[in-house]
Amino acid sequence: MIPLALAEVEALSLGELRPGASETIQRVVSDSRVAAPGDLFVALNTGVRYVDEAAARGAATLVPSDQQEALFTLARLVRSRSRARVVAIVGSVGKTTTKDILGALAAPHARTVWAERSANNEIGLPLTVLRLEPDTEVLVTEMGMRGVGQIAELCEVARPEVAVVTHVGPEHLELLGSIERVAEANAEAIAALPSGGTAVVPAHAPALEPFLDRRDITLRRFDRADVELEGARGRFRIDGRELELELPFTQRHLAWNTLAALHAYAALGLPLERAAEGVGAIRLSPWRGEELPLPGGGVVVNDAYNANPDSMRAALEDLVERAGGRRTLAVLGEMAELGAASESYHRSIGELASALGIAVVGVGEAARAYAPVAWAPDAESALAVLREVVRPGDAILVKASRVVGLEGIAEEIANIAGAWSRS
Repeated sequence: MIPLALAEVEALSLGELRPGASETIQRVVSDSRVAAPGDLFVALNTGVRYVDEAAARGAATLVPSDQQEALFTLARLVRSRSRARVVAIVGSVGKTTTKDILGALAAPHARTVWAERSANNEIGLPLTVLRLEPDTEVLVTEMGMRGVGQIAELCEVARPEVAVVTHVGPEHLELLGSIERVAEANAEAIAALPSGGTAVVPAHAPALEPFLDRRDITLRRFDRADVELEGARGRFRIDGRELELELPFTQRHLAWNTLAALHAYAALGLPLERAAEGVGAIRLSPWRGEELPLPGGGVVVNDAYNANPDSMRAALEDLVERAGGRRTLAVLGEMAELGAASESYHRSIGELASALGIAVVGVGEAARAYAPVAWAPDAESALAVLREVVRPGDAILVKASRVVGLEGIAEEIANIAGAWSRS
């Protein structure tokens, strides 16, 4: 990170600060196990238990009076000393994937830092900003929200000049109430842009249109019609040219995320004709379309990081496409925070699965609305059900909101399938 003198951190009066082996802070960490001389260990949540461990490793330590305000203050200070161009990626689905793709595409052409995994909240965002180095040229951030005002708060810290809205759809409806309010919350990233900034938005997002009236920024619209995908080969139409990229995935919805990333890449002034140079370095964060091969030519797709109706629909359609006529099975858990319309959304996904010929194993109470062929109350119980349902050669999807805890099921399915091959 951009170094800070311990004395200036002390002057901020953020809480109980203990010096370490160095008078200069070179890195901010929240994990005592990686703390070292030159680090500032910030004790977040239960991290106060590990202050002595971090101190023993030579790190300075901070027990903040208000952890969010402490992180925001430190991040604002570092951000004020950086000339990096910052991208804020927001939206109902595809944020993390778009961030991962953009970071990899930009890295060969500019010194780039991008958020780790889904570091997109009031803790993850400032920790990402605090990774800025003196020579960083591009910072790609991801911003999540649970309500109106939260993205604006994160933008005040990161100060983006490019905002990407990946998609607007049903999410956090328990708090927001409507898709229009979802659009309003995500549009805060556009409102935060400086004059001369760029907003990258879907070509078809009616709920977002009321927030696209700024005349002092550039508006880039990405259209799914501008993507063609054959296997892993993607063809993208952008800025009057056609790019062909050999992608590390075959999912159509990930190719759409790639188009959004390419528009942000172009907005940063990076060379479109050399975009392919970064494709080989694309590494998607865990549990986002990870594939595990199964005996008999089968496959299990672990997409269990999160779920809402739009991402569920895309994953089911992709499953059928990749199955190539093989039997399809979806292990589906709850789509959380959908409010009063939750049962209706779950029911419609079940109807879609049925229409696509996908057998559903539901996990959790809300998953009963999928009208599954089999059901289990929780992830652990689902394993017994799957031992009876899974067959060699199946194409299987695992997807749910994180609260269901299905991310480990895919490997267990692979273990079940492995037992066939040994028997």
